[in-house]
Amino acid sequence: MTRPEDALAKKRFFALSSMRLMGALLILAGFLLIRGVWALAGQPADRWVGAAVVLIGVFDFAIMPRILTRRWRTPPGP
Repeated sequence: MTRPEDALAKKRFFALSSMRLMGALLILAGFLLIRGVWALAGQPADRWVGAAVVLIGVFDFAIMPRILTRRWRTPPGP
């Protein structure tokens, strides 16, 4: 690989890694909201907000990196 390709690969790796980390943190925060550790709007609403945060975290952790790797895949050579 050449220098610009190496830099681009490092940026993409960092983006994917940080996306998975943020997804894991969102999942953790959602479970904390569901359990009632943090109080935002009261218990019935906190459970729904927590469930939504968990779903967003799962999307960010599992699905979004696959979408980005498919988008960043280099086209097959000639």
